[in-house]
Amino acid sequence: MKSSTKDQVAGTFHELKGKVEETAGKVTKNPRLKDKGRAEKVSGKVQKKIGQVEKVLGK
Repeated sequence: MKSSTKDQVAGTFHELKGKVEETAGKVTKNPRLKDKGRAEKVSGKVQKKIGQVEKVLGK
C-alpha cells in the first residue's frame, strides 16, 4: 500500500475516532474528552489531506 493511501486511511480512522470521543464527551458532559476528541478529529483531517496531496504529487 502506498504511503499516500496509508495516510488517507489513518486520517479517516483518526477523524472517526475523534468524532466518537467528542460525542462521548458531550454525552457524559466531560469537557476534557470532548476537547481530546476534537483535537483527534482535526489531526485526522490534516493527515488525510497530507495523503491526498502526496497522491497528487506522486510520492
